[in-house]
Amino acid sequence: MARVSQEHLEARRRQILQGAARCFARDGFHGTSMQDVFKETGLSAGAVYRYFPAKEAIIGALAHEVIDTVRGAFADALASSRLPHPDEILSEALRRVESVLRFPPPLVVQVWAESFRDERLAAVLRDVVSSLLGAWREVVSGYIERGLIPPGSDAEAVARVLTACAQGFMVQRALLGPLDHEKISAGVRALTSFSAPEPT
Repeated sequence: MARVSQEHLEARRRQILQGAARCFARDGFHGTSMQDVFKETGLSAGAVYRYFPAKEAIIGALAHEVIDTVRGAFADALASSRLPHPDEILSEALRRVESVLRFPPPLVVQVWAESFRDERLAAVLRDVVSSLLGAWREVVSGYIERGLIPPGSDAEAVARVLTACAQGFMVQRALLGPLDHEKISAGVRALTSFSAPEPT
């Protein structure tokens, strides 16, 4: 019997994820059944369950693909000889998510809403957000070490604000359509470059 290639397995996994994402965005996480996923993907129950035993596992895989993509942007930033400005990192991370993971933007909001009624899903999202916070803390610590922001700055507080920016832009993407990355970059740079007037 011929062995199934890794490329085939990954293509099948991607087919399931994309089909499920379309279902979730269209009917909501709660309103989507595994039967809907079978129909959307054109695959048998056995084929889908081979990869994902439940809807939560599919959402978990989608969420971790998002965070892996975002963390790649952060890793590249940290490895750079010139640690990029927050607006560059944020814009690049959002751009990568849009280009690499082609699932419908409303899915993000759907999943966040569903997490309030599904503890398993909430646990997945807490893990994702914690990972994103950790990535920002690393970057902010780099800013402090290089003297780019004042010494003694609270890295956790700054990381939370920058994470909230990313989450807010994802909501805007779902509600208002494609993001203007130039505007995102210009806005974040203006705010983070803010300086108080000299006292008179």
